[in-house]
Amino acid sequence: MLVVGIPETCAMVQKYQSPVRVYKYPFELVMAAYERRFPTCPLIPMFVGSDVMNEEASEDGCSHNVERRCKLDVDAPRLLKRIAGVDYVYFIQKNSLNRHDRTLHIESHNETFSSRIIVHELCCYSVHPENEDWTCFEQTASLDIKSFFGFESTVEKIAMKQYASSIKKGKEIIEFYLKELEDEGITFIPRWAPATASPVKAVVTAALPYLPLTPAISITAPTDGANDSYACKEGSSPPSSLNEAGASTPDDKLDADYIKRYLGDLTPLQESCLIRLRCWLQETHKGKIPKDEHILRFLRARDFNVDKAREILCQSLTWRKQHQVDYLLDTWSCPQVLHDYYTGGWHHHDKDGRPLYILRLGQMDTKGLVRALGEESLLRHVLSINEEGLRRCEENTKVFGRPISCWTCLVDLEGLNMRHLWRPGVKALLRIIEVVEANYPETLGRLLILRAPRVFPVLWTLVSPFIDENTRKKFLIYAGNDYQGPGGLVDYIDKEIIPDFLGGECMCEVPEGGLVPKSLYRTPEELENEDLRLWTETIYQSASVFKGAPHEVHIEIIDASSVITWDFDVCKGNVMFNIYHSKRAPQLPKKEPLAAHTITSPGGNNVQLIDKSWQLGQDYSMVESPLTCKEGESVQGSHVTRWPGFYILQWKFHSMPACAATNLPRVDDVLATLQVSSHKCKVMYYTEVLRSEDFRTACCDVHSLGSMTSLESSHSGFSQLSAATTSSNQSQSSSMISR
Repeated sequence: MLVVGIPETCAMVQKYQSPVRVYKYPFELVMAAYERRFPTCPLIPMFVGSDVMNEEASEDGCSHNVERRCKLDVDAPRLLKRIAGVDYVYFIQKNSLNRHDRTLHIESHNETFSSRIIVHELCCYSVHPENEDWTCFEQTASLDIKSFFGFESTVEKIAMKQYASSIKKGKEIIEFYLKELEDEGITFIPRWAPATASPVKAVVTAALPYLPLTPAISITAPTDGANDSYACKEGSSPPSSLNEAGASTPDDKLDADYIKRYLGDLTPLQESCLIRLRCWLQETHKGKIPKDEHILRFLRARDFNVDKAREILCQSLTWRKQHQVDYLLDTWSCPQVLHDYYTGGWHHHDKDGRPLYILRLGQMDTKGLVRALGEESLLRHVLSINEEGLRRCEENTKVFGRPISCWTCLVDLEGLNMRHLWRPGVKALLRIIEVVEANYPETLGRLLILRAPRVFPVLWTLVSPFIDENTRKKFLIYAGNDYQGPGGLVDYIDKEIIPDFLGGECMCEVPEGGLVPKSLYRTPEELENEDLRLWTETIYQSASVFKGAPHEVHIEIIDASSVITWDFDVCKGNVMFNIYHSKRAPQLPKKEPLAAHTITSPGGNNVQLIDKSWQLGQDYSMVESPLTCKEGESVQGSHVTRWPGFYILQWKFHSMPACAATNLPRVDDVLATLQVSSHKCKVMYYTEVLRSEDFRTACCDVHSLGSMTSLESSHSGFSQLSAATTSSNQSQSSSMISR
């Protein structure tokens, strides 16, 4: 009954949102088990008793409403109870059962200390969307402590403890009474039907006072097999077609069984953090939702602080989009010099089932690789290794039947000497560490450093400040041959797969390295050009938006009914997005030829195309309603052009009204406040023009594939285009913008 959320400040309303629990029994049978919890429940010691205050039932028996006053003996210090002057806490619970819809809605709030503490809880039992013989349970709750004799923090901790304990037992209690019903021979609970239905003799009546019986259906106990369902959810890959059937629904929800199977054992508060952050992403990043495993990594990296995790995750998603990291495994062509001289590779898995990566750093010619490839190529290769690691974790999760979200790295330092401390090489290493730490948190499960030489402390002093504290705790360092004894390598890696160069019997295909021939070195100018090419190799462009100086992109349309699509992220500040049409060509920067169906990309990152002398409604017209976009939001959409001519996409500086910030989350409050003193916004965008036939084909392809989720961004923002948009060619003018 007690509820709690994320511990932050007592002045804030703390919220909790549970995953979906699935009972593999019909709704009617679950309701029979639920009713047995009253008037007392010995399985919940703090639930002392309950009294029915009001009860109403419809004449046909379809609906049944009950209001109860529940008495709780909260496990609180005696001193606190004496100060509060109470021994028990009372809650008001209102249950609304609808047998026709097969739903039970439960709303409860505290009666005791309601002027000082507000506890509000909403629960719902309903039929599983994919299996009518299963029942779902969902729960949301909030805790608002206004004041409590100076013991606000203590009360919050008590509530956390009580709630974590009760929610853990919640499913067990229902299953306990289901088993009790089965032992009593109650296995048939017919569904409700209108009075006109043909009456059938009831199988059981005395034990079910609130469930009038109608035609019976057979209920069999569920088995743990391939028919397990993990409620429709986005960004996951459970071995069930149910995920595919509902992957793109807007109300995707996480199933508690799915969390345990694919994400691991999480506390109720950790589950709540995951669901809250995931819901926020669904609202602001439609079409590009990361996989749940990825969201969870960022939460763990910030100790489940939702605001902090959201900030670094959004930064990482923008980075991934800008550098097309989602497609790296398919597009990155590893240079031959890396095949020959990069001394790293994947090698089986450790004893925990984690993918094992081996790096013979001591044998690597870091100076030669940097001189032959450049810093960006090395970074791109390391990123491809991390992407491969994520893929292998998913595969091992399926193979071993338990969540595997990180890998083990074994670093052999034999041969490490002062030449490895070459300044440009160390600089490249630090850059790689910085990028990996920011975008792949909690992916390293363990780092085994073997045969560390005397020079290692110097290298460690240089790199350790750039490594997160939580990551450093996963380092195990062995000097000399200490790794061969007890507590060494055999504790983490099976003896059969220890590489031959470490004294094992397993042949390892990791290259032995050696010096990179100087004939492969490139000039500084060549390396600079290559780094620049890789750095700017992206379909997305960045632009600054200033107060009084919007950024505008111009598109010429020759064929009416073409489709302009866009995909942009608001990296900084708040902007207003507009689309205009003009028969007049805007004034373009010099040396930029005007081409049909192409986007003009003038130099600089702030371009204004609408002449100040132009008048709205005369020289140009607005073809879409303005869209306000806040910092951190990701927007995709389309517009079916009605006329040929010139279309201008505009991002304009926008100041959020002071009153608008009051309903925002705390981080958004801060951002909105900072925005007042800032006159610069930043957006990253991509747009293209399609013929209407190509647009319909693309939409059909996306809908047939289901939701474009995981870390893979929709290339043209098609993943959230509505049916109204896809058919808008007939009306010649419509659009849809997703946020």
